[in-house]
Amino acid sequence: MQGSVLAVSADAGHRFSKRPVPCIRLLAGLGVEGDAHAGVTVQHRSRLAQDPSQPNLRQVHLIHAELHDELRAAGFEVSAGELGENLTTRGLDLLALPTGTRLYLGQGALIEVTGLRNPCAQIEHFQPGLLAAVLGRDERGDLVRKAGIMAVVLRGGEVRAGDVVGVELPAPPHRRLERV
Repeated sequence: MQGSVLAVSADAGHRFSKRPVPCIRLLAGLGVEGDAHAGVTVQHRSRLAQDPSQPNLRQVHLIHAELHDELRAAGFEVSAGELGENLTTRGLDLLALPTGTRLYLGQGALIEVTGLRNPCAQIEHFQPGLLAAVLGRDERGDLVRKAGIMAVVLRGGEVRAGDVVGVELPAPPHRRLERV
């Protein structure tokens, strides 16, 4: 099982969208070099307000380009980085990966999936109706968050558009992704 990196994005400010760049550098235990969300402890504003000492399980944000395709088909204008993701991938069902999945990126970077991104009200300010579009219900009626997954950096390295994403599933039993 593998996919590819379609785009990489970063932003030093706490803004909703990140700007696409040619290359990002992942730093072990921290996240994306120069990105506002990099750090050992949580950097997201809402999480900082709750408890600034909690570990940063949201060092890297990934979204599958297939979500962008789905949103465009529903009439939204969405491009790589605009939903705040650092990595836009194609060819991987990110939402189906279990917690603890390891993703090998580029020439040696390694990240571990920690959970689902919980879309916040900012997404609605970006484009009205978008929050509802990135939330759904499964066959049991449970809430489905489609706004990507979060990960921590285990081994640093550079990542670029076009890089392969290798997947290593954790040993069973697999745990479904939950909001982090």
